[in-house]
Amino acid sequence: MSTTATTESSSAAQPLARYAAWRRVGDFIYLSGVIAVDPAAGRIVRGFGDIPAAAADLVGRTGEFSSDAKDGPILAQSWYVLDSIRQTIESAGGQMSDVFKLVQFFKNLDHFPRYSRVRKLFFPGEPPVSTVVEVSAMLPTADILIEVEATAWLPLR
Repeated sequence: MSTTATTESSSAAQPLARYAAWRRVGDFIYLSGVIAVDPAAGRIVRGFGDIPAAAADLVGRTGEFSSDAKDGPILAQSWYVLDSIRQTIESAGGQMSDVFKLVQFFKNLDHFPRYSRVRKLFFPGEPPVSTVVEVSAMLPTADILIEVEATAWLPLR
């Protein structure tokens, strides 16, 4: 069975430490947990201002400070994480419809409905099989609200 680790692509999710962002094993692509951090820029996504304006509008930015301050962090992180997964899968030659399994870790399960709305944008058809877990903390800081692992089936051609 052939395995290949790839972390070179700038569009693929990048790890914060010394591990592979993703690995191909036969026809499967396994992604490490993805969080809303850009290690190259040293930036944590903390709200709508940290993602493209069009994405912020798409996921629910209202322009009302109180609503955006409350919902912005989880909506922006959800978009960033899922978009990083999309870019990584595409860099491996696949598409989001190839993703069949997600494991989603939340610091607060109350965030799941907001995340679920964003996830539907990335998986408009049949959603992947999913596991949802609440955890007490995530690296690198308390600002991280969500981490998502993905597995895709992408046959070698």
